[in-house]
Amino acid sequence: MTQTAPRSVILGTGSAVPSKVVTNDDLAKIVDTSDEWITTRTGIRERRVLEDSKATSDLALLASERALEDAGLDVGDLEAIIAGTCTPDYQFPSLGCVLEAKLGAKEVFSFDVNAACSGFLNALSVADLFIRSGRIGNALVVGSDVLSRYLDWQDRSTCILFGDAAGAAVLGAGDNGDRGILSTRLQTDGSYAETLYIRAGGTKKPATQETVENREHSIYMNGKEVFKVAVRSMEDISRRVLEEAGLGVEDVSLVVPHQANRRIIAALAARLDIPMDRVVVNLDRYGNTSAASVPVALDEVRRAGRIAEGDIVLLNAFGAGFAWGASVIRF
Repeated sequence: MTQTAPRSVILGTGSAVPSKVVTNDDLAKIVDTSDEWITTRTGIRERRVLEDSKATSDLALLASERALEDAGLDVGDLEAIIAGTCTPDYQFPSLGCVLEAKLGAKEVFSFDVNAACSGFLNALSVADLFIRSGRIGNALVVGSDVLSRYLDWQDRSTCILFGDAAGAAVLGAGDNGDRGILSTRLQTDGSYAETLYIRAGGTKKPATQETVENREHSIYMNGKEVFKVAVRSMEDISRRVLEEAGLGVEDVSLVVPHQANRRIIAALAARLDIPMDRVVVNLDRYGNTSAASVPVALDEVRRAGRIAEGDIVLLNAFGAGFAWGASVIRF
């Protein structure tokens, strides 16, 4: 008799944000904007910015320690660390390796995936496949980004949007019951690569005095194009992942979307016909934290008691690449 592969279940979650708060009024002092302008167009009221002496791995460490504590696992129990990030401490080695050392983990393998704002969902999908295959029994999945280091603080179209944070989840092999990750889908369209990107600093355009003077090491974004494609893509992949899980939109207890813009979230909810009271929104406090946005929001609602046993939770995200994804989990 063929044994059914175990589902991955979420054993614990954790999150971390910097202590420094930057409000819309703070930004209005350095760029031509206002609290009303930002709030109306994005839904963001404030964001967190990491102190200069810290790096992405420091936030990832705090979130990971909290997730391990929540899961009741010791660092020595870990078998894998998979980090979703586009802002690692170094170009190499990976954030996963740096985090492994900071945690004091041994006998693990660690690596990064870079799908920008979809990074956590990509990392979650990879960890789920490893567990389902039977190669490992658990994994620490992290989404951590410090995009404040890549902002042009004179560009009001981008500097108002992003913040720094980290979120983490510990996955483990389930007992073949109903709980766990039911389905995950990922998708990309590389033809939009230069719609949301950092123009210099890679091998195509290495750093020079000219690229620095031209501010080409900061985020460039065509916001209108991102909005248009994001809503359509996240709706499509959400419906497809639910169908694969044998579920419909009406079965969803809670949606945890990427926190990029309240208008995007509201448009997605309307297209899925899901009321906003079943959609998690925390971008008013944190802004767009890239790969950290979904796991931070998931951790907050779990700790607030908004997820009950048996609830169906839909995660979805969209980011540079373009890269997007969705996952359905029964808790």
